[in-house]
Amino acid sequence: MGLNNREITMNIKIGQVVVAGTIGTAAMTAVGLWIAPMMGLPPMNPAVMLAGAMGGSLALGWLAHFMIGNTLAVGYALFGSRFPGPGFVRGALFGIIPFFMAQLLVMPMMGMPLFSGSAAMAMGSLVGHLVYGGFVGGVYGEAGEAQAVPATA
Repeated sequence: MGLNNREITMNIKIGQVVVAGTIGTAAMTAVGLWIAPMMGLPPMNPAVMLAGAMGGSLALGWLAHFMIGNTLAVGYALFGSRFPGPGFVRGALFGIIPFFMAQLLVMPMMGMPLFSGSAAMAMGSLVGHLVYGGFVGGVYGEAGEAQAVPATA
């Protein structure tokens, strides 16, 4: 079965995942706070939105925002190598997955309409998630990506 009956393990560099997830989340936040208004959109602050959904604690909103970003970075570490191109391209392509998760699952859970209620807001979210993924893929990089390696006997 498979690779000559050898077990396969995934080699994930957790420290690199945390750095990539944190930088990607910070970059996405910057897009929402400063770039979105330049696109004619209102500022989008995911931490404030999460805080509102969790009872109003801004600190909890920020913590949740960065925890989600780091959790999604683990997903990139596991599956990012399946996308084509260099790390930042694979990451941006991966960013489409959390975009759809946010628009189809998270927004309705927070009482908001699908796709943020408008094409413009949805596009702003898409840009943010592409930037998030691009940074995660670029920072996690080629060398650190999860690769199938034979388990030692």
